[in-house]
Amino acid sequence: AAWGDPCRAGRAGAACGGHVFSDPTLLARALTHRSAAPQHNERLEFLGDAVLGAVVAEALYARWPKAAEGELTRARAELVRVLAGVVESAVMKK
Repeated sequence: AAWGDPCRAGRAGAACGGHVFSDPTLLARALTHRSAAPQHNERLEFLGDAVLGAVVAEALYARWPKAAEGELTRARAELVRVLAGVVESAVMKK
C-alpha cells in the first residue's frame, strides 16, 4: 500500500492495523471519500472518521502522558486536519 499505509489487500481479505477484513471492498469503500470516487459509503465514512479519531487519540495519549485534555483535543484536531490534507492532496494527484 502507498506511503506507509497500514492497510493492504490480500488474497484472503484485507488487513488494516492488524485486523483482517473478510470483504476488502467494504474496507476500500469505508476509506474512500465521496469526492474521490462514485463508489463510496458516507455511513462507513462516518465510522472511519470515528476510528481515525480513536487511533489518533490513543497515540497522543500514549505519547504525551502528562498533557491536559484540552491539549490532547487540540492536537488530535490538528493531526486529523493535517492527515485529511495529505489524503486530499494524494487524491487530487490521481
